[in-house]
Amino acid sequence: MGSAMAANLVSAGVRVHGFDVLATQREALKTSGGVPATSVAAVAQLAEVLITSLPSAEALHTVAEELLGKGRVVMETSTLPIEDKERARDTLAKKGIVLLDCPLSGTGAQARAKDLVVFVSGDEAAFRKAEPYLPGFSRAHYFLGEFGNGSRMKFVANLLVAIHNVSTAEAFVLGMKAGLDPATIYEVMANSAGASRMFQVRGPQMVAGRYDEATISLALFQKDMKIIGEFAARHGVATPLFNASAAIYNAAIGQGLEKQDTAAVCAVLERLGGVKR
Repeated sequence: MGSAMAANLVSAGVRVHGFDVLATQREALKTSGGVPATSVAAVAQLAEVLITSLPSAEALHTVAEELLGKGRVVMETSTLPIEDKERARDTLAKKGIVLLDCPLSGTGAQARAKDLVVFVSGDEAAFRKAEPYLPGFSRAHYFLGEFGNGSRMKFVANLLVAIHNVSTAEAFVLGMKAGLDPATIYEVMANSAGASRMFQVRGPQMVAGRYDEATISLALFQKDMKIIGEFAARHGVATPLFNASAAIYNAAIGQGLEKQDTAAVCAVLERLGGVKR
């Protein structure tokens, strides 16, 4: 996600400085026209507005400890527990840095196509400072008020993503078992009342039956599923459809598909339904 956002910002005419712990990603930034930095702290010395896209809460806390630069604004775009983002916000506030909670709606492929939606929450003055850069890597953004509301909205969005991904797979399997061509199912259903954004995004992978080019892997999505489940439980909200879909994701991982795209839930349902291609 970070590499795609950086490349789109460069294309939009923004001078982008960036750092990644992986040398290959730093080289990718250079190839796209960005300027690799030697550390997290070095990026903060060069840019007033920063974007973090991180794989874990531990990585966020490490970055928060390393960042310096009074007056900087950080847009934190990862999907992580709100408590961890609040801890990072407080760590940075002591240094005069404002952290915004800015999770993204969209996949890696959507990030490359600048088809992301940003859910922004936190200090409004900081948001206004960062806002001019948002169109450079997203198609839409929403300011949602108090810190944490961005993540709350993302959890709601990902609950729908989890369900719609499995419902898309279920529809394909039913159609294929009934003798319909998967490519025809996609073409017709994409224009029907039953279509969803996940049908449009994941459908082509399900048509091809190929899931090895993961825009988000099943293993990584498990992190999001856990966060959503705990979030719903804290609020005492029953999520029967989400819980039913979680069983399919768990089955996919149990079948050794953890590195595959989340669309691979279709392969699980094909096996259960006895569909042979």
